[in-house]
Amino acid sequence: MTRCAVLGQPIAHSLSPAMHRAAYAELGLDWRYDAYEVGEGELRGFLSTLGDDVRGLSLTMPLKRVALDLVDTVDPIAELIGAANTMLFEPDGSRSAHNTDVPGLVAAFAERGITGADTAVVLGGGATAASTLAALRGLKVSEVTLVVRDLAKAERLRDLAAELGLKTSVTDFGQVEQIGGFDLCVSTLPGGAVDPWAEHFAQVAPVVFDVAYHPWPTQLAIVAHRIGTELLNGLDLLVHQATLQVEMMTGRSPAPLVAMRAAAREELDEREQG
Repeated sequence: MTRCAVLGQPIAHSLSPAMHRAAYAELGLDWRYDAYEVGEGELRGFLSTLGDDVRGLSLTMPLKRVALDLVDTVDPIAELIGAANTMLFEPDGSRSAHNTDVPGLVAAFAERGITGADTAVVLGGGATAASTLAALRGLKVSEVTLVVRDLAKAERLRDLAAELGLKTSVTDFGQVEQIGGFDLCVSTLPGGAVDPWAEHFAQVAPVVFDVAYHPWPTQLAIVAHRIGTELLNGLDLLVHQATLQVEMMTGRSPAPLVAMRAAAREELDEREQG
């Protein structure tokens, strides 16, 4: 039996097993997909225990950076942003690292008919913000404002934006009242972190992408819905990046997006009821 899995710490919250198993069922594949709690310092040892029945791994935090040092090849996007969320195992024994978060974001926007924009504001300064910058470049965005909680930690993002050719300004949440007039707003912060500024950021752009998905809705989502701002959430990103993983791991395309989204929503509903 061919096996795949998701690794991270913590991992119990992951929706990857529900989505990937739904995909296998839809594709008629007798594959197995598991979840393993693996810390950053444990990844190398974990990989050494795997047999040749493993085809691919989904990687969540805190493994997205360290994985780059444990493979033979890294795709250009993963190398650029310094993070991989997918590892493939080839028949010849080699390993490759990939990033499906970036094209997943682009695909989530495209599903709503958004294939281009000029300006954007990104809330947060972590790994998801880095993926967002690369995705925005793919949407032909030319100017980005980064709003971070700690200006001292924004230097890497500023460098990445410059490498992507984005005109970028960086500010903190103490200056939010001066921020507005964008085509897109993307919040990469955990659910609840944007609550104090939800009223403001829900209306700085006609489209808001809140990458949170549980608990849902966030205050940002509630306000955006109330005032009629178009809203995307983290489930949109999760499903699209997962479909790309399934296609890479199985060689089947297209992956069953509808079935995978339904499985993820069902899993979330069960958690909320529990």
